[in-house]
Amino acid sequence: MDTSILIARIIAVIYISFGIGLITSKKYYQEQFSKLLNDSTYLILGGIMAIIFGFLITEYHNIWTNDWRVIITVIGWIALAKGVWLIAFPKSVLIFEKVFTNSKLLTVLIPLILLFGLFFVYYGFLN
Repeated sequence: MDTSILIARIIAVIYISFGIGLITSKKYYQEQFSKLLNDSTYLILGGIMAIIFGFLITEYHNIWTNDWRVIITVIGWIALAKGVWLIAFPKSVLIFEKVFTNSKLLTVLIPLILLFGLFFVYYGFLN
């Protein structure tokens, strides 16, 4: 299986699951986001995981073409940068607490998350 398709499938399942979870359990996720952003253990673990996944994507899928695959590469670089940021500046993420606990903003983000997931469903499973 092509690396691009494998990563697209993984991203699709994550984003579709997360979008459905936000639709069915929005209140739960709002409470959990606040807890996660205030817990240094989760921030450090999240940073380490983001570095690992970002590094793997940039190492094995550093494709800068003029098609959908470049989005995977960009996601990899963003994940790598996010992981380094979380480890280096863990307190800075507290500014995002309002984003994830704001019900109106989440209402806007949920369709975007699902559309992003459907984009990768198309390229990972249907194309």
